[in-house]
Amino acid sequence: MATEGFFQRVYDVVREVPMGRVVTYGQVAALVGEPRKARFVGFAMHSSPGMSGGVPCHRVVFKDGSLAPGFAFGGPDEQRRLLEAEGVTFLDDSHVDMSACQWEVMA
Repeated sequence: MATEGFFQRVYDVVREVPMGRVVTYGQVAALVGEPRKARFVGFAMHSSPGMSGGVPCHRVVFKDGSLAPGFAFGGPDEQRRLLEAEGVTFLDDSHVDMSACQWEVMA
């Protein structure tokens, strides 16, 4: 797996996540055809250009809805602020309400 190609495919998927929705690392991995590479999606998000490059990486969360502890663009508080500004709802301080906010991709 070439890292550059994989990262670009990840960025392309994350760019499609609508405002007010979140996607999991595993979901992104599956969408790029590498279902066992969720950890690599995390590496891609950490290396992404962020919103300045059109990659809304704040919309990627863990399967249980928890936020990334080391969110590359300001920490989990900033990730939460960005998500709340888009209308994403939370169950508690650090978990997105996945039943209400997870992006369901139509095949």
